[in-house]
Amino acid sequence: MTKMALGAHPFLLGFEQLERLVERTAKSDAGGYPPYNIEQVSDREYRITLAVAGFSEDDLAITVEDRQLVVRGGRTEPEQGRVFMHRGIAARQFQRTFVLADGVDVVGAALENGLLHLDLERAPQDKIVRTIAITRDRHGRSDQQ
Repeated sequence: MTKMALGAHPFLLGFEQLERLVERTAKSDAGGYPPYNIEQVSDREYRITLAVAGFSEDDLAITVEDRQLVVRGGRTEPEQGRVFMHRGIAARQFQRTFVLADGVDVVGAALENGLLHLDLERAPQDKIVRTIAITRDRHGRSDQQ
């Protein structure tokens, strides 16, 4: 049995870009740092929580770029004069990317006890019904011209 790509399925027209976006995001997930949770708060609300112990608000940047939520972290703590007997707290830079569906917006972010909470909300969708007129050819011309 051959595996069919998402963009190649006959019922999903115009989703090729989404498939590329998902592949690119999956590749950026390598390493698994920092760990995170995604929870559904309600029918239209979600919360992403990232464990960012040791990072301050100034060390974090949150952006939305082309339907992708991107969280970047980088600490600028000077290491001079510090001698570690053991170093188990990660202080490395990171970038975590999440793909957002159309209509999903980031409505807030809060840093609390080493956890970065990102609140997302899906706007209610209006059901739009359009009637498409049938013409003689695809350019809208009829035989009476």
